[in-house]
Amino acid sequence: MAKRRPNGGGSISRRADGRYMGRAYVTDTDGNRVRKTVYGATWDEANEKLGGLQNQERNGVPVPSRAWTLGEWLTYWLEHIVLPEREHNTYAKYESKVRLYLLPHLGKKPLVKLTPAQLRTFMAALKREKVGAATRFEVLRVLRNALNRAMQEELLTRNVALLVDMPKVSKDKGAAWNAREAIAFLRSVRAHRLYAACVLVLVLGLRRSEVLGLRWQDIDFEANRFIPVKQVQREKGVGLVLKDLKTESSQAVLPLPEFCARALRERRTLQELEQKIAGARWVQEEGHDLIFSSEHGGMIDPTGFSRTFDRLVKRAGVRRITVRLARHTCGTLLAFLKVHPKVAQAILRHSQISMTMDVYTHVVGDSEREAVTLLAELLEDPLIG
Repeated sequence: MAKRRPNGGGSISRRADGRYMGRAYVTDTDGNRVRKTVYGATWDEANEKLGGLQNQERNGVPVPSRAWTLGEWLTYWLEHIVLPEREHNTYAKYESKVRLYLLPHLGKKPLVKLTPAQLRTFMAALKREKVGAATRFEVLRVLRNALNRAMQEELLTRNVALLVDMPKVSKDKGAAWNAREAIAFLRSVRAHRLYAACVLVLVLGLRRSEVLGLRWQDIDFEANRFIPVKQVQREKGVGLVLKDLKTESSQAVLPLPEFCARALRERRTLQELEQKIAGARWVQEEGHDLIFSSEHGGMIDPTGFSRTFDRLVKRAGVRRITVRLARHTCGTLLAFLKVHPKVAQAILRHSQISMTMDVYTHVVGDSEREAVTLLAELLEDPLIG
């Protein structure tokens, strides 16, 4: 006896090739009522798929109005969602991963039929092609973001990329400087025009883009505090731009230790001298008033700052590390400068004072007496050069 379905439950029939076909009316993403078809090797399989389709309808989740390929969706997502809503550098990073890896391998795959097995095969292919683990990690993360948005747009009911394990990336990027190394470096660069920038990186843990985006109006010397608001970035086809920091937490009011304030006052004196020397060649765009300007008043390229930092490190004769890693000496130097733990907690963005005290406890010890001597000499050293 043929199995019957309830009224409004759609229909299931057997095809000439022996498979079963289930059909029911549902709503698509354009708001139209369309007849959707599912297939199964058995009646029960077709019935299960049809039930899932109707549960989706009852939950208010429409079916896609068109059959997107993954490549079509990624292109749409980049142009209409990422580009208008995200930072240019974020768009550029996403676009490169899509263009170089996702489109060539998966671009023609139907979006709704994408499977975890296909993605695992794709990730294995990248590994065979000698694509680094960090790049493979970023490629899968971009795909996850794109499919998450496809779910929000109700084109998908699940994100299959979440079912694929992320590649393991080694987090061993080297160790930050200890106090002796950091202070030896600062002594070496004492006469350099960007000495104060190095101080802010090492003592306050600021990123290079944040340091280069600081303006004099962001500094309150009387209250010993500052508010980072801007950052310098290079955009392809545009050049250097001054942009708002990404998040509100990045724009929090931060304490300004006296050691940093003194370096900034010296920087202001030096900048006034540079402006006099440059004369008519001094270029300062309205509203910028940057603390760390070029010798002619313009913005400094973050990449150029990194190169300068590398040269200064080499000249100082200390262990070679990057600007990104150097800023992680922040807690170490705050302890040696005897900055109050509550002030250090605000600078380090620690949620609990116990985290800050843990850093302080491990930093100051008998083995670091040499660093204390070096720091004392640095604090007493007047501006030279």
